[in-house]
Amino acid sequence: MKTLIVYYSRTGNTQAVAELIQTQVGGDLVALETQEKRPTNYRAEVDQNEREQNQSILPTLKTEILDFNQYDRIFIGAPTWNMALPQAVLTFLTTYDFTGKTIVPFNTHGGYGAGQIVAQIQSAVGDAVVLPILSVAGGKESSGQLLAIEGPTKAAVAKEVTNWLQKIG
Repeated sequence: MKTLIVYYSRTGNTQAVAELIQTQVGGDLVALETQEKRPTNYRAEVDQNEREQNQSILPTLKTEILDFNQYDRIFIGAPTWNMALPQAVLTFLTTYDFTGKTIVPFNTHGGYGAGQIVAQIQSAVGDAVVLPILSVAGGKESSGQLLAIEGPTKAAVAKEVTNWLQKIG
C-alpha cells in the first residue's frame, strides 16, 4: 500500500502531527501551499479564510502531487478554521480523484475540536473509504500560543498517534 500524507499547517502544529504519522507509517509527506501568499497575521488570515468560505472561493495551490494515482492510502491533515477545513484543503480535495482510495483524516485545533471537517472530507471524496479522525489540541493562536506540539506535548501526541493508528488498523 502506497501512502501519501498531505497537510496544511499555519503554525506548525498540523505539520508536527503529520511528521509523527510519517515516522510510524512511512509514506510521502507533502505540505499544501497556496499560489498566493497567505497573511502572516492571525486575524487577517482567519478573516480571509472566512471570506473565502462564505463566497466559496478555492485558492489556487502551488503544490502539485505528481502520480497521485499511485497512492492507495491518503492521510489528510488540517487545522480547524471557523469550524471547517481551510479553503486550501478543499482545493486539494476538489483537484484529485479519490475513487478507490482510503482517506485518513487528522486535525489540530485550538480547543474546539474537528468541527465539520469529517463531513466536508466525506462529501468531497465520494465513495472513498474515510477512516475515523485523529483530532489533537494544538496552539491557541488568538492568545499568542503558536506551536504547542513540541517537547513533552509532542511526546504525548506521539502516543495519541500510536493509539489511533492501532485502532484504525
